[in-house]
Amino acid sequence: MNINAVRPWRSIDRRISRKIMVGAVPVGGDAPITVQTMTNTLTSDISATLEQISNCVEAGADIVRVSCPDKESTKALKEICKESPVPIVADIHFHYQRALEAAEAGAACLRINPGNIGSASRVSEVVKATKDFGCSMRIGVNAGSLEKHLLDKYAEPCPDAMIESGLEHIRLLEENDFKEYKISVKASDVFLAVAAYQGLAEATDAPIHLGITEAGGAVSGSIKSAIGIGNLLWMGIGDTIRVSLSSDPVNEVKAGFEILKSLGLRHRGVQIISCPSCARQGFDVIKTVQILEDRLAHIRTPISLSIIGCVVNGPGEALMTDIGFTGGGAGNGMVYMAGKVAHKMSNEEMVAHIVELVEAKAEYIESSDKQKDQAS
Repeated sequence: MNINAVRPWRSIDRRISRKIMVGAVPVGGDAPITVQTMTNTLTSDISATLEQISNCVEAGADIVRVSCPDKESTKALKEICKESPVPIVADIHFHYQRALEAAEAGAACLRINPGNIGSASRVSEVVKATKDFGCSMRIGVNAGSLEKHLLDKYAEPCPDAMIESGLEHIRLLEENDFKEYKISVKASDVFLAVAAYQGLAEATDAPIHLGITEAGGAVSGSIKSAIGIGNLLWMGIGDTIRVSLSSDPVNEVKAGFEILKSLGLRHRGVQIISCPSCARQGFDVIKTVQILEDRLAHIRTPISLSIIGCVVNGPGEALMTDIGFTGGGAGNGMVYMAGKVAHKMSNEEMVAHIVELVEAKAEYIESSDKQKDQAS
């Protein structure tokens, strides 16, 4: 039995949204939930920004956002968009001229708050640019930057205020006959963000971008995001996600995929099922898993691998994974393939052997997929 198999009690009914395109990447509808991140280099430093984008794409990023606070940034954006292997979202705040420049430079999407762009005529100019250059938009509502009239009305950031802000921004775009947008209502408070997203999902059919903003460092922020984003995804809400961390953007991508993989919504790379280790372990589980995570990071094909220290749960976990290793005694353990006992292997040689098995499995799957594609 494979852990990736679909079971009725593991299914998630996704909210039905309309589909838009971010460059060549579909967002919403029946498209896979995409993983995004954002560069933290100076956008004007083209080589550094492209290097970071490349690292994020290697980790699996589907879409990357870059900040465009000044003219130097939008000038650099033209080459960045040209060289990037994935669609680029230009992050725009306040100055509508940056939005016009970013659209012309080749941005696949503009992240804006229409209400911050200025007058209705300026919003119309930005919409015209997106139509002329084939851009989509993301309306980005944030609890930390709500409009003054909404704070006056509600006294503080709350779900109703955030939803109302989002709907006002939607109205500005749709009055200009523009519907190629997605929307987010982010907050650093998990309860506030989840409640706002729930209300928004009922109020619009637009694709929804999920995130818990300013979530924190790599560990605390990943946990906080997993709770907020994971709960919303479990409800069927969300078409694209970003895990916002005070960390390397690559870690945001990895955390995003781990959330999706945990819910069976995306499958990429090796999913390691491992025990926390205890006195029963037949080998150093923690060190072994750390080494395997590093040596198998290049695998993109979905493969499940169980690494269990003893025979209490090891055989049972191995039944549900593609490849498994269970610790035994006398310096040896048991290798499982597709849930069945395959052979014994010494603990000393186990890591290298498992890497070989995983790489061979990945190569076989990729070859089979190519043959199926050619046949069709």
